[in-house]
Amino acid sequence: MADVCTPVAVVTATEDGLPHGTTVGSLTSLSLRPPMVALALERRSRLLPKILRSQRFGVNLLGAEQADVARAFASSAGDRFERAAWHPDDGLPRLRETPGWLVCELDRQVPGGDHVLLLGRVTRISGTRGAAPLVYGRRTFGTHSAAAPTPTRSLADRITAFAH
Repeated sequence: MADVCTPVAVVTATEDGLPHGTTVGSLTSLSLRPPMVALALERRSRLLPKILRSQRFGVNLLGAEQADVARAFASSAGDRFERAAWHPDDGLPRLRETPGWLVCELDRQVPGGDHVLLLGRVTRISGTRGAAPLVYGRRTFGTHSAAAPTPTRSLADRITAFAH
């Protein structure tokens, strides 16, 4: 499965007024009516019990330039929220400058091996359309080639190339 590219997001929750979050590569759209997403968390995830208790979670959809944010939230370091700018949004930790944001109510949980599949009903969405997404595949971060910014050549470069 390492060859399969996945979207990268930081899933967040709040407990006792404190922010919690982790990087996931298991996010997918599940339903349009009602709007739902699915994601998987390891059974031993520290975030999982917080989501199960609160019955809510936020999904920060990361952009192509945010691999450092993905790495920070994938680490076991306790200072993740000190390394990333964030603010509370609808009672959940929202990372600044992410192209997409979803607020989800937990609809159900489904056991799946060493993971738990969380089905979330999307209650609010916001973000920037057209931003290149961060994806993960072959153990590296990148973006979809069609979404990658195309370097523009200067007029002088174009004239030089045409002259040859």
